[in-house]
Amino acid sequence: MSDMSASASLAMTQLATLAKEIDKDKVTPGVLGFIVFAVMALAVWALMKSMSRHMGKVAFTETPDPKADASSDSVKD
Repeated sequence: MSDMSASASLAMTQLATLAKEIDKDKVTPGVLGFIVFAVMALAVWALMKSMSRHMGKVAFTETPDPKADASSDSVKD
């Protein structure tokens, strides 16, 4: 777990090299966070749209199985 926090801290300091002063009490996602969130939201929207389209093509009516009718008639006799 400490390896993860160390690598995250290292990544944060490397990504924030343009900032003159980093306030450790203030955490904001910034533009990168917004872009990642927007991409994920668009991906979910596209997947839902695709799933809706595919579910519309599915026929939910089930044809009766002739073998099941024949075997159930022989069992009842």
